[in-house]
Amino acid sequence: MLDVPVVLLEERALNNGLVLAMATLNNERALNSLSLDMINLLLPAMQRWASDERVVAVFLQGAGEKAFCAGGDVRRICTGVRENGIDDPYAQQFFTEEYKLDFLIHSFPKPVIVWGQGIVMGGGIGLMCGASHRVVTETSRLAMPEITIGLYPDVGGSHFLSRLPGRLGLFLGMTGVSLNAGDALFAGFADYAVASDRRQAVLASLTSLEWSADTMEHKNQVSMVLQAEQCPDLPVSELQPRIAQINERAAADDLPTLHAALTAPAADDVWMDRTARTLAKGSPTSAALILRQWQRGRDMSLVDVFREELTLSTQCARHPDFIEGVRALLVDKDNAPAWQPATVAEVTEDWIAGHYVEPWQGEHPLSNLV
Repeated sequence: MLDVPVVLLEERALNNGLVLAMATLNNERALNSLSLDMINLLLPAMQRWASDERVVAVFLQGAGEKAFCAGGDVRRICTGVRENGIDDPYAQQFFTEEYKLDFLIHSFPKPVIVWGQGIVMGGGIGLMCGASHRVVTETSRLAMPEITIGLYPDVGGSHFLSRLPGRLGLFLGMTGVSLNAGDALFAGFADYAVASDRRQAVLASLTSLEWSADTMEHKNQVSMVLQAEQCPDLPVSELQPRIAQINERAAADDLPTLHAALTAPAADDVWMDRTARTLAKGSPTSAALILRQWQRGRDMSLVDVFREELTLSTQCARHPDFIEGVRALLVDKDNAPAWQPATVAEVTEDWIAGHYVEPWQGEHPLSNLV
């Protein structure tokens, strides 16, 4: 039986010798979770398409209907560290290549359409957030629930969460709340909502489009196609009516006060109470890192964000909570992580500062990111 590629690459012929490039994350069984093998196929393809004058746009999707991309290959990082110790190289390799791909999408010179159907989490958010045309459907569920596995919202989260209005980005990072399509539009994680059964119609419209000879018009042309398919029947946003309450609960700038406010029970609001319970069960170290990344990220360039996040993410794999959180949730599945430190009160400045120490010798692995 032949191996099926984990990323399907296609160049669909258009008029005048042009092509629409397509990439499909092809591991439906794992909800198209992003692996290093996937990145090693997708990154060079995207680099090639960026400079190929025949390519007018890129369409990025996930196989099947359940998920665009349900996160990154954190299970592989966890098992590598458990088997080989903290010097196992996979974490640094994975995050380095992932962030190169994410940054390329942010800076891509042509339209990138991401079809964010179904589950979009973690690494999927990283692929989606930098795209020029981000599409959700009535089935979309977006989240960055790294608080539950001892990580933090990486893949550029320090940049885009810190730039959301008010305290919304801080709230999203701390609570890992799941967003529906209405929430995604309200929070600025998506640009268009299209019915899930219109994917092939959108592709047909893009294929039959009379693409302008002026490449500067291509983004507008894609926008017009997606605008014509806008779906009015969306789940109602849970965020929008609660934004004042969210800003109030997330108002504090010090971790103990912020954590206490966000974990306070909300008996009269099931949705808000769920966010409180998620944070209460999450990693105290992650909570401290999330607050710091939100505070620092607003004054950092995107390049500097990815460089700092590579340090943080690699260090998280060398500290106990990330490995323990993935073990408890995804490997052993006992849902009983033993966080170290166990409480917010025990998280020290020196402990958090240790996560910002570059763990490699010599040149930064993302020193050439421009």
